[in-house]
Amino acid sequence: MQVIAAVLIGILVGYFFPNLGSALRPLGDGFVKLIKMVIAPVIFLTVCTGIAGMADLKQTGRVAGKAMGYFLFFSTFALVIGMIVANVVRPGSGLHIDPKSLNSGAVSSFVTEAHAHSFTDFLMRIIPTTTAGAFTSGEILQVLLVAILFGISLAQMGPKGEKVLSLFRQLTELVFGVVRLVMYAAPIGAFGAMAFTVGRFGVSSIGNLLELILTFYFTAFVFVFGVLGVVSRMMGFSIFRLARYLKEELLIVLGTSSSESALPGLIAKLENAGCPQGVVGLVVPMGYSFNLDGTNIYMTLAALFIAQATDVHLSLGEQVALLLVAMVSSKGAAGVTGAGFITLAATLSVVPNVPVAGMALILGIDRFMSECRSLTNLMGNAVAAIVVSRWERTLDTAQLHKALEHKPAP
Repeated sequence: MQVIAAVLIGILVGYFFPNLGSALRPLGDGFVKLIKMVIAPVIFLTVCTGIAGMADLKQTGRVAGKAMGYFLFFSTFALVIGMIVANVVRPGSGLHIDPKSLNSGAVSSFVTEAHAHSFTDFLMRIIPTTTAGAFTSGEILQVLLVAILFGISLAQMGPKGEKVLSLFRQLTELVFGVVRLVMYAAPIGAFGAMAFTVGRFGVSSIGNLLELILTFYFTAFVFVFGVLGVVSRMMGFSIFRLARYLKEELLIVLGTSSSESALPGLIAKLENAGCPQGVVGLVVPMGYSFNLDGTNIYMTLAALFIAQATDVHLSLGEQVALLLVAMVSSKGAAGVTGAGFITLAATLSVVPNVPVAGMALILGIDRFMSECRSLTNLMGNAVAAIVVSRWERTLDTAQLHKALEHKPAP
């Protein structure tokens, strides 16, 4: 309730006092930085103790393999859905904008950054320069790699590693205690971030692009409660109950436009819902880089919107080529701040038919769409963790249903 109230007050402050709202950005940024401060130890301790506690180390590779298969299928499916909706609704048709009239300088920095994040660079960034550097780089996958190596080594130590494992489990409780303290600042962060968004960009910036925003939100809604809803039902749980169970995390994401701000809470909630620590520790951090469903829907939808708005006709073959490029570029810029816009720049720079300068059309509303991207990404990764746990036959279904029905676990 505090976060809901904070978001509403933030909207009002940003609308009626835009200068004040713009000045409140440090409140939102500060909260996100506090959360990012504890992400590295949360991932390291969760993954390390989870792997060390697995009875069979082969399970680690099996979980990672199943997770990657799931991610590749549904992230590609999200790209296809975005492309289909863009062709059916055609939100950019009728604008007839001359690409030469657009301010290409406004998006040049994003294009430059996109070129700096190729798929090869992405793979190399997974390996930290030093072990300690993984915890200071802000790269989730670097921490995940170190945690996996330490977890495997700890498991191979056998009884000699019990004391270290016990210490790590105690440290895990300590770190989640810090997370609980930090979360008291969530309403303040949500208030500051929402006041800044409305104050800086204003409701008027939506303007003629309202159809694109509504199309994107509708598509994301259909994907979460339609596609993921069917998957959830097949796995024996309700997507609506899962959304209600994760309402605090979803509200924080809505307020801050950052799915990372809910990462520690998501891990804790999934473990409480019967997913084993080892599976959650592997699937969720990997999903934050490889399972960006909301970002993928946005990429194909936005790319085709720009093509339609600038009267660029793309054949089916060209659209498929764009989709294939998006599949690679979405992984190349994974984990980068503002990844949605950067991956779009990377995709358009490779597909010459669509003018990259067209990104200037959606630059002003990107902040309003980032909330939906982050919400969709969060729900996608929550479902993925439960599905992989079910595939591994390690999901405590009784505890899952009690958690989703808001009954205390035994």
